[in-house]
Amino acid sequence: MSVLLNVVAPIFAMIGIGYAAARRRWISEEALRGMTDFVFRLAMPCLLLNGATTPHPDGGATALAFFAGCLAAYALALLLGRVVLRMKLDEGGTFALNAAFGNTAMIGVPLVIAAHGQAGLAQLLAILGLHSLILLPLGTVVGEIAQNARAPVLGIARSTFLSVLRNPIVLAVLAGLVIHQSGLEVPPVARRFLEMTGMAGPPVALFCLGASLVAFDARRDWPSALLCSALKLLLMPALVWLAGWLLGLPRLALAVAVLAAGMPTGANAFFLARRYAAGAERSGATVLLSTILSVATLAVLLAVL
Repeated sequence: MSVLLNVVAPIFAMIGIGYAAARRRWISEEALRGMTDFVFRLAMPCLLLNGATTPHPDGGATALAFFAGCLAAYALALLLGRVVLRMKLDEGGTFALNAAFGNTAMIGVPLVIAAHGQAGLAQLLAILGLHSLILLPLGTVVGEIAQNARAPVLGIARSTFLSVLRNPIVLAVLAGLVIHQSGLEVPPVARRFLEMTGMAGPPVALFCLGASLVAFDARRDWPSALLCSALKLLLMPALVWLAGWLLGLPRLALAVAVLAAGMPTGANAFFLARRYAAGAERSGATVLLSTILSVATLAVLLAVL
């Protein structure tokens, strides 16, 4: 109960406040767009750059365990969608992405910091740097193959890879890791700026996430959305735990990897589904439903870990 009250409840309370603000139109769409830009273009990059340039243990093994379980969950969900649910390849691809692509930035960062502090964030950095870099190009390639069997897959992967590299969060993690590995010292003034600006990131990100959930409807395709949510919130953490156990991860690294795996479906999966007109309503329902259900599943994961 203390885990629920001290860690999970404040995070989802902020999400609820954002949802209520958007639902009752206490905040305009223009203001929300500005807040979202502030979070993803400045505040969160500063938070992650500060964490990446602070002395920390290598998170390579943590990322390896995470992506081993993540890609296994993607493959199993794709197989389930194609063979059992009889989905077309494009719909099966978005179904699989819904089951593997988590909200590691907007919920993952605040939750890991609240539960494990800067030591936990250091382990999460390697996952954040590769998360969009691996999964979004994978989803894009599957979507393009489904719509056009003759599509130049390597060209698609290259353009998607370059577009992901322009993501401010990915850039911040990569830049921070380069600075850390080079041994350069961050000047005290810059360090203070990163700390001050980064502190605003998690709460504003949670508010913006809650406000964005108004656009999704869990009543659409809810049976398959519920199944996909179960894959994301239950199967993927189990697979990542198994991979981490086999790799012999230390307790903190294993906890962070499994928590990252237990994040609800990220909105980027919905945007990709809408781009290819392949199960967009199901994807939106999964984003909303998995976010609601993750209140309970994340509390259980935190208590167990």
